[in-house]
Amino acid sequence: MKTTETFIGHLIELRNRLLYSFAALLIVFVCLLPWAADLYALLAQPMLNKLPQGGQMIAIDVITPFFVPLKVAMMVAFLISLPYILYQIWLFAAPGMLKHEKRMVLPLITVSYLLFLSGMAFAYFAVFPVVFGFITAAAPTGVAVMTDIDKYLSFVMGMFIAFGATFEVPVVVVALAWSKIVSITQLREARSYVIVGAFILGAILTPPDIVSQFMLAVPLWILYEAGIVVVSLVIKDEGVETTEQ
Repeated sequence: MKTTETFIGHLIELRNRLLYSFAALLIVFVCLLPWAADLYALLAQPMLNKLPQGGQMIAIDVITPFFVPLKVAMMVAFLISLPYILYQIWLFAAPGMLKHEKRMVLPLITVSYLLFLSGMAFAYFAVFPVVFGFITAAAPTGVAVMTDIDKYLSFVMGMFIAFGATFEVPVVVVALAWSKIVSITQLREARSYVIVGAFILGAILTPPDIVSQFMLAVPLWILYEAGIVVVSLVIKDEGVETTEQ
């Protein structure tokens, strides 16, 4: 009976945390609605800057001009409210964690959020100008580049996720070492495989120009190396056995 009451109590706690998270997301989204069109214009700026003079983006479907800015506003609202959502998840999970787990998990969550934003910023400011410059330059003579705004949103969302996930590599490396799944020696031995995998991912996730492929692969490699450095400096202090190569 006590076990059942405890389980129900956990479900109620989970429901409350989910409601708080949804409420925060909804409040931020409503606040951003008046600027939804401006947010999309900001998102589209890298593409618009590379279009020929007089070029513009188009909307194929009737309702696209209305819904696409709303999607952008929702995406921005999620990013803004994500720290609060993660905090609610932390409040739900923390009572069941050991002291050393709490000491490690909270910094990892914080760093993960900042690294994901950094990956998105890198994509927006560094990668998009190169990618869209390549796309417009590669268009055959007589072909006007005018992408649909919904397809453009899908493309940049995919790039944001790809680069955001790439910038999470140090966190993944530290988590694997902290969990004793791998050692520093194994991480260093896997370096060559990581480099090859990074360039394969760059070829798959970016347009077919060598520059944008390098702009995904090289940061992934560098961040992997950064993760190894962090492991060698931090994980030992957590009592995780590591072996120097």
